Amino acid sequence: MTVDLSGGGNLLRVDNLRVGFGHRKAPKPVVNGVSFSLTGGKCLAIVGESGSGKSVTARTLVGLTGGRSHVTADRLEFNGRSVLGLGDRQWRGLRGKEIGFILQDALVSLDQLRPVGAEIAEALRLHGWGTRAERREKVIDLLTQVGVPNPELRARQLPHELSGGLRQRALIASAIALDPSLIIADEPTTALDVTVQAQVLDLLDETKRRGKALILISHDLAVVARMADEVAVMRGGEIVEHGDADDVLYRPRHEYTQALLDAIPSTHSKGTKLSHTSRPALTIKPRSAARGPVIKADGLVKRYHGPDGITRTVVEDVSFELNAGETLGVVGESGSGKTTTARIVLALADPEEGQVLLNGEPWTAASPKARRGRRRQITVVYQDPLSSFDPRWSVRSIVADALPRDSYPSAALRGERVRELLGQVGLEEEHLDRRPLQLSGGQRQRVAIARALAPEPSVIVCDEPVSALDVSIQAQVLDLLTDLQSELGLSYLFISHDLGVIHHMSDRVLVMKDGRVVESGTADAVFHQPREEYTRQLLAALPRLDRSESLTTDHGRLL
Repeated sequence: MTVDLSGGGNLLRVDNLRVGFGHRKAPKPVVNGVSFSLTGGKCLAIVGESGSGKSVTARTLVGLTGGRSHVTADRLEFNGRSVLGLGDRQWRGLRGKEIGFILQDALVSLDQLRPVGAEIAEALRLHGWGTRAERREKVIDLLTQVGVPNPELRARQLPHELSGGLRQRALIASAIALDPSLIIADEPTTALDVTVQAQVLDLLDETKRRGKALILISHDLAVVARMADEVAVMRGGEIVEHGDADDVLYRPRHEYTQALLDAIPSTHSKGTKLSHTSRPALTIKPRSAARGPVIKADGLVKRYHGPDGITRTVVEDVSFELNAGETLGVVGESGSGKTTTARIVLALADPEEGQVLLNGEPWTAASPKARRGRRRQITVVYQDPLSSFDPRWSVRSIVADALPRDSYPSAALRGERVRELLGQVGLEEEHLDRRPLQLSGGQRQRVAIARALAPEPSVIVCDEPVSALDVSIQAQVLDLLTDLQSELGLSYLFISHDLGVIHHMSDRVLVMKDGRVVESGTADAVFHQPREEYTRQLLAALPRLDRSESLTTDHGRLL
């Protein structure tokens, strides 16, 4: 089947693409008979669950499937030229110059030992673009285009010194540096807050208006609704539905597409289930209810000394309380101080001023020895799970290592508990012996959530816990977190750039800007009657998929 965006000549033509891995005589198919065509000035969005084959399809189009892959097609042409059977050197000549590729995981994609400015300049140098001075100037211009504040400073920083959003923007700058005629964007806005997301989407939209072609892979269907001319829905390596974006998103024909749309958290979804799947019964014993707030932060201040010699205040006079069984959502732009605040709450960074109490007792002011004995009371799900895992460890080892030995003293008990935790986050026993690099982004995030649940905490700090998940698995995880909270009295400090997720999950919300809390209140008050102009700007920048006029879900609620 062919998604034909053109009406004219095709820049890209894919007919009956098949990709498999494993033994050459019987490769395991991952992409099975995918076909589409694309012309300049058009955007094709490919959506589907983790493991549906959409990212493998994208990587095939830039020759990055790896040496153990088996790629066949009736036709695989770019700009009238067959790219089947190209060697590594020939692919390097195409990548960057003619086909830009924006990967999902910026921390893994960027060289950790090189400043991001040097990384972007290297893409220009390899294709013979400009002098060293011209490349340096071009790097600053590119970082500015993708919304990086203080681009001269950020260009000199290493990837680990940047937030997830800033790293992703640097990766996008590298991909568009040579103005390629085709851009393949694999979850390009996953780590971005809504205002920067809007800037990046504007930039991609502008490249489309200039006649460039765009393939957008995303689990964010609101972003797809804004950008796509056509949508192809993948499941199990095949395209199950395709067509005009409005038809697919507002009048879906396939039940799988409908299920994806039903799973989107929104203004109307609060208090309802997002997924239709059942889960295993919980086996964790409820913790004793805390008296007073489980987290009390008072007057937190944090400063950092930058590579330019300037000391900057990144958290300034931040105070809040988190009560037992409550979710406190934290939103704000990249660099607003929300993740640094979370690190202070976790006692992974010491505040210059102020303190945090955990279950009524000093936490940040306690000695490291005293904190070690209480670490199991508070756990974390990080934004970037791959960087928080030992790449040599199996999933079994990663989760088992977080189990309290006094509760699970034997290997048999630990093994049984690990399997239960994986089941609760939607993974199978077949994942037990896989390494992190053998998992998809969504699967890695589910392992991170299982690890956070393992010590049976009273507080979980969730730093973008579903940012890497497709909408159906995101729905399952959000439902799971809600169920855990209801049954165990868990408290969540929930950080996310996805305002739909924050509204769906949160009882109260903090809005941060430039290290300060600029607005706080109940979720409904902040989202429906914001007092501050900054909050109104965040909400205005949010891409929307408003299907309320066209349908209701099986639950009878409006989307």
